[in-house]
Amino acid sequence: MEEDGEVLAVLASSLPRRALAVASVGLAGLALIYGAVTANVAPVWQALLAVCGCVALWGAGRLWRATGGRIELTAAGLRGGDGAAIAAIGEIESLERGLLSARPSNGFLIRLRRPGRAAWHLGMWWRLGRRVGVGGVSSRAETRFMADRLAGLLATRDRDEAPGTD
Repeated sequence: MEEDGEVLAVLASSLPRRALAVASVGLAGLALIYGAVTANVAPVWQALLAVCGCVALWGAGRLWRATGGRIELTAAGLRGGDGAAIAAIGEIESLERGLLSARPSNGFLIRLRRPGRAAWHLGMWWRLGRRVGVGGVSSRAETRFMADRLAGLLATRDRDEAPGTD
């Protein structure tokens, strides 16, 4: 098996993808705020539009920061570019890549054996209970490569853990 620290696959978002995603969310926020200011609706609806617009602008900022990072796959598991653990290989129960799985765009879904702490790195990955979603603003080719390498690691782990094997 590869050394635990060796990076087997990297998932990052390109500048054009990041810019398009942030611009989309930011423009939606600005449109909501513009609607709050110019719409002839009840004040409660104006306030709701303004709040939603501000949340979208806040989300655009979070998206820009989160997509500046990367996800690395090592023999030990998935980690952020800063070294923070996302999912250890020993904790992964299954990997889902199907069309009908509740996964991020261009991404894959991991089911863990035990629930982890909730986390959300907008556009890159999220963890909620036993599920970890990876993907979003990343390219399909990079995500598929990482999922294939992860599936290989899981198959090796399962083969090594099977009863009667040494």
